[in-house]
Amino acid sequence: MSSDLAPRLESGYVEQTVARLEDRIRARFPDRRLGDAAHALRTAVPQIHEGFEASKSRRRRIRWGARAASGLIVLVVGSALVLALRDPVLHGTSSSDAWLSIIESTVNDLVFGSIAVYFLWALPERLERRTLLDLLHRLRSLAHVVDMHQLDKDPEQARPDYQPTSVSPARRIMDAEELHHYLDYCSELLSLVAKTAALCAERTSDPVVLGTVSEIEAVTAHMSQKIWQKISLLPEHP
Repeated sequence: MSSDLAPRLESGYVEQTVARLEDRIRARFPDRRLGDAAHALRTAVPQIHEGFEASKSRRRRIRWGARAASGLIVLVVGSALVLALRDPVLHGTSSSDAWLSIIESTVNDLVFGSIAVYFLWALPERLERRTLLDLLHRLRSLAHVVDMHQLDKDPEQARPDYQPTSVSPARRIMDAEELHHYLDYCSELLSLVAKTAALCAERTSDPVVLGTVSEIEAVTAHMSQKIWQKISLLPEHP
């Protein structure tokens, strides 16, 4: 099958799913800040899509500018080498020290010219990598925010014989059904954080970006696994 026909993760569907999850969270837990985390993810999805679209023309301009500058550097270095070698080749030199100086200068010009061309040639990809890594850093931070929301949700709080201590959280204790919904929402939100990170991998083959996306997917999967362990310990509710 052609690669153009292969299914791809669409940002519009991810954004709609996050929006529905935010509405569900706010409807059931209007006084809790988990909805704010869902809203932060909801705003991040279109930023990734719009960032890709806006960076297309910018990367194209930078690429053409970098190619033009690389060609100019090659022309300047080549001209300098021709001027430096013309007289020794045509008229010769009186000593071997002069040739050593010419060879050293030629090697230096070629090395520094090659470094400059390599830097300019890779500049568009480097800028794109930096933009994507900034977005992925925000998503990684958001995953830890979601994990903090579920961290103090102990299944023991839903037991009928639960007795809070003097240092127990002062907030209203949720029953088993509410805890189940809350932890389930946290797990869904973490899954959508991973899907949002995967959007960054859809249009790039940069190994650093792909490695960061895989890291976020592994972190969110581990967090979600801990949440479902809590859900399995909840007492049964009517």
